[in-house]
Amino acid sequence: MYTLFFRSRFLLLYACCLLLGLFTPLPALAEPAGTLYVINGLTSGEDTRQPGDDVKKIEPFSDSLYQYTDFANGFSLRYPSGMIADASLSAVRTLFTDGQTDILVFYDSLADKQSSAAELIEYGNRFRYNTADHRIETDKTLYINGRQVHLLKWTRRQLSRVAGDKNHYVSAEIVKNPYEVYTLLIKSAKPIENELELIQSVSLFPPQGHPGIYKRQSASTTPLNEETRAFLHTYFGPDSSFHWGVFEPSAPYNMTNLLRLEDSFGYRFPFVIRYQSLDENMPLQGLQNAYQHQTYVELTLQTLLQEAGVNALKLGASGQVNAGIVYDMLDGQYDDYLAEYARRLKEFNHPVLFRLNNEMNGDWCWYSAYYTGKDADLYIALWRYIQTVFANHGVDNVIWVWNPHDLSRPDFKWNHYLMYYPGDEYVDLIGLTGYNTGTYFPGERWREFKDIYTPLYSEYASLFNKPFLITEFGSNSVGGDKAAWIRGMFDHMADFPRIKAAIWWSGIDYDQLGQPGRIYLINETEEIIQVFRERLKEYEPKRQPPDQNPDHKESG
Repeated sequence: MYTLFFRSRFLLLYACCLLLGLFTPLPALAEPAGTLYVINGLTSGEDTRQPGDDVKKIEPFSDSLYQYTDFANGFSLRYPSGMIADASLSAVRTLFTDGQTDILVFYDSLADKQSSAAELIEYGNRFRYNTADHRIETDKTLYINGRQVHLLKWTRRQLSRVAGDKNHYVSAEIVKNPYEVYTLLIKSAKPIENELELIQSVSLFPPQGHPGIYKRQSASTTPLNEETRAFLHTYFGPDSSFHWGVFEPSAPYNMTNLLRLEDSFGYRFPFVIRYQSLDENMPLQGLQNAYQHQTYVELTLQTLLQEAGVNALKLGASGQVNAGIVYDMLDGQYDDYLAEYARRLKEFNHPVLFRLNNEMNGDWCWYSAYYTGKDADLYIALWRYIQTVFANHGVDNVIWVWNPHDLSRPDFKWNHYLMYYPGDEYVDLIGLTGYNTGTYFPGERWREFKDIYTPLYSEYASLFNKPFLITEFGSNSVGGDKAAWIRGMFDHMADFPRIKAAIWWSGIDYDQLGQPGRIYLINETEEIIQVFRERLKEYEPKRQPPDQNPDHKESG
């Protein structure tokens, strides 16, 4: 019997409704029903599975426990009858919850990822070196039921802006073999006890079938003023034309270089990117300058401090502030900053593509769960909290863009991009990002445009009923023919009709010695400029040569 969870009895069918993502409560009964199956997301009282199906089995084990068997993920365990089960993200995780305590189960098969159980355990738990924010209680390896288990137990401070904050944690990596690992992550609002009983109840067996995703669709509830609704319909409606954008580092404060690019290509870019950290507040002047040029800004707020250190793969002293930045924001330390941010957005009062904490599934981002105890719910909590602050200040000109990277690092299930999804009602546009990084850095390879975006688009289209845009992307010139890559990009862009815009990131990534490693410049060579000039003729809006364009002026 577990003492760490509530034990109020729920109808077994209620658990199955949560498996399907149906969150409407059902009446509780004194006794649970009999054995139930969930097959490919549908509940049944009979085992009607076919080969390859995603099958879950729930049955009473005792007065206080249920037995849960996940055939597709190859495990079973016993969980308290006071909890409900949610396998709507079966291919990513299984969740058991009573509102005060969550148990998450992740199954990682690493053979095809060039990783191992040892790396999952070591790399995935590096957050524990941030002792300023995490108090480690247990960190040891033991053997349970003949299997190696790494057990990590810790707490952190309770966060004042998270309702019912679960700040007590246990993580247990159960090693099935060097390339298969099951991770149990327990989070609770109260101290966790008897976690070993849960681990001891786990049985492992060869997976049978294919786990799926059973995500329900709903509409966004973002408040939008009339101009912003019209903008959204014009650029991202079902019948919208495709548009290109560009990241030019000096824009939108100085439009000179952007205008030169537009003149050389004969195309006016409707979208530019503006990045910012917490070192500055909302760049009102830049947005106003862009709007005067009929240009819209993809405003990218990354909740970090640039001055605190930029190497997000180390938890040394230079990065200590950023390692706990999500905790600080959710503890109210940036409330004044966010209020002023919202005030400036309201003052601007024109459409803004607001991209908050992009590429969160990458360990190069301080707001990744890599830094917050593998707890991606804190990313979601911060997203929703900032959205609430904006709503409280009457902001109705912001379009919320959610944007993972196409490659997760680390590529473990607790860091899967869907773990970070705030929910359909909190998101307006889905951002896609995948780069052809080239071959300069070890482990990176040349990827053609269609090889990146065909599988990414297919997967996202099956999960999200929202418009798409490629929020940033590009091709390196190291390792292949960049001009040919760009031609292929133009050839295949029409294959993805729900992508309504694509923004080229025109910049350079340097190595540690300051040498260019990834050269994404949109005007790197005359050949590349010529390819863009010719192919952009297929798209609106056209740009007149400077001497025929009365609005063409250089501005600072």
